Amino acid sequence: MTARGEIAAVVVAAGRGERAGASAEGPKQYRAIGGVRVIRRTLEALAGSGVVGRIAVAIHPDDADLFGAAASDMEPPVIAVPGGPTRQASTLLALEALADAPPAYVMIQDGVRPFIDAELLSRIAEGLTPQSGVLPGLPVTDTLKRVASDLVSETVPRANLFAAQTPQAFPFAAILDAHRRAAREGKSDFTDDCAIAEWAGLRVTIVPGSPDNVKLTYARDIAMADERLSGSWPDVRTGNGYDVHAFGEGDAVTLCGVRIPYGRTLSGHSDADVGLHALTDALLATCGAGDIGTHFPPSQPQWKGAASRIFVEHAAALVRERGGRIANTDVTLIAEAPRVGPHREAMVEAMAAMLGIEAGRVSVKATTNERLGFVGREEGIAAIATATVVYPGRLPPANETT
Repeated sequence: MTARGEIAAVVVAAGRGERAGASAEGPKQYRAIGGVRVIRRTLEALAGSGVVGRIAVAIHPDDADLFGAAASDMEPPVIAVPGGPTRQASTLLALEALADAPPAYVMIQDGVRPFIDAELLSRIAEGLTPQSGVLPGLPVTDTLKRVASDLVSETVPRANLFAAQTPQAFPFAAILDAHRRAAREGKSDFTDDCAIAEWAGLRVTIVPGSPDNVKLTYARDIAMADERLSGSWPDVRTGNGYDVHAFGEGDAVTLCGVRIPYGRTLSGHSDADVGLHALTDALLATCGAGDIGTHFPPSQPQWKGAASRIFVEHAAALVRERGGRIANTDVTLIAEAPRVGPHREAMVEAMAAMLGIEAGRVSVKATTNERLGFVGREEGIAAIATATVVYPGRLPPANETT
């Protein structure tokens, strides 16, 4: 493969992006997708590929501050060149910026194609020769129609038709000469660099492009790219909790925040609400914040007889401090008695209020232990809880460890 030092890159990023609509972030190449500006992602893909050395970027004269914020700390540094009134003019200006120390080859890339990858760039580099350029492309799969005055006039055979992508790569001296000739002759209607190469008689071969290597043209394209990078694999976490308390002397039990008259009570340092204790642990588990004993040690006297809703509200607050949104909670009470059914609605309402979510996201279930074990002997009550929380950001890739 051609050595990295022999290949430079030109990135064309001087356009206004009018088809993408106006945005406070600026032209589309400076809008954020997945929290990173489009142009930054494009430059990082080139610089980190191991294929490209120097990079010259044609930018609009009004965008110097935007570009500086996006790329000032790039390694290796990139050359910013004021662009011209057209893509073709901007490309020539960026090529001229590399001409004092000309590379053997150059890849010319759209600034708004941020999903290029090293495999595609290597495929392009391997196809380069001193006598020919390389065009990445995809076979046309849609049926094509020619239209005149809104009427379909012809079906165009799609055999041997390809959709052109960038970067398009060429021997540097040859494509620079072609651009200079086109400028001298006033030819400014070329839609890409391959078209200029064809006009100049430069041989161009095609290599397979990438379906991911899309150009961000419209506002919807940018929104879909942002969703792909930041919302397609949301950080959804599930925590589990388990607790058990024995019966003692008393006249009521508190379960899931509701006091139920009964011939005994549950023993514990607080109000021994087994359901809420399990739920507290489930919530804390979603953000790695320890367990209920970490935050409310039974050795501390201030928690004696405390209402367990305090514990749940504390855990929910910790979740929210970390940006979490509680999506669902589920508590299963395991007891022979008392009966939970008549109190289920009140339990759901109480827990929804503690968590600050709608009642439809709270579930309370009850089951017996079929007269088996300590629950079956009516020595105590157990509870299992599950909490599902959505945190900001994205799920890290399988090979990401930090």
